[in-house]
Amino acid sequence: MPGRSVTVVGLGPMGQQIVRAYLAAGVAVTVWNRTPEKADGLGAERADSIAEAVAAAELIVLSLTHYDAMDAVLDSVDLTGKVVVNLSSDSPQRTREGAAFVRARGGEFLSGGVMAQPEELAGSSAYIFYSGRPEVFEAQRELLRPLAAAEYLGADDGAAQVYYQAMLALFLPLLLGYEQALAIIERSGSEIARFLPYAQRSLGSLGDLYAAWAGMAEEGGLADAAYLRMMAAGARHVVETGTAVGVDTVLAESVSSYWDRAVGTSASTFQLLRR
Repeated sequence: MPGRSVTVVGLGPMGQQIVRAYLAAGVAVTVWNRTPEKADGLGAERADSIAEAVAAAELIVLSLTHYDAMDAVLDSVDLTGKVVVNLSSDSPQRTREGAAFVRARGGEFLSGGVMAQPEELAGSSAYIFYSGRPEVFEAQRELLRPLAAAEYLGADDGAAQVYYQAMLALFLPLLLGYEQALAIIERSGSEIARFLPYAQRSLGSLGDLYAAWAGMAEEGGLADAAYLRMMAAGARHVVETGTAVGVDTVLAESVSSYWDRAVGTSASTFQLLRR
């Protein structure tokens, strides 16, 4: 890949790691950021303007907060002959609008969703969802390889964000739930370090559990009355435990409300979530 070059726009933690991954792979990198000082020490070529940055390479990788930021940055730039890969987070529909925005300015477009923390980028566990025109993805596949394994999802520009946001829907409540569990342990007078091995042990069964629940979801979800009553009772007990030790229970109460509604309607929680 020597001799290839990319431009990276946006130098937050993920953008900076993208630059490092490319430089480590021997790719020449030009960068631009609204705050130029963020490029200090990265070892990349710093462009003085966004137009100069875009002119420096065919592949333009964006790592911004959302798609409105892309519009603001590229609004006055000619993108003819350029491929914009936007790794920013946004809704699938907003992503499709962003793709049209890029193409209206002469460029090609790929959407990406990075499934890694910045420090994990280019590691064995990292991967990136991509979507957009297949011929564009295939033409850029090798130059995207230094970032992470690629999971191409098809021509729909919004597909990468559908999967990325679904993964966030899974991860964010899980992270908050874990923090709530840690708070319960700490406020109850026990030690987080003592609890950690049990939390880690629980992860071992998640793969099989996800597979089982995916199968049930395809059939409409589990609506067995005895099972729903058991889960509803357990969810209420989490709320009561958190309340007793002074832990915020907003998340637990929301979870509990779904099981209570499922009991009341004899519907599965999956059916309730689809409405």
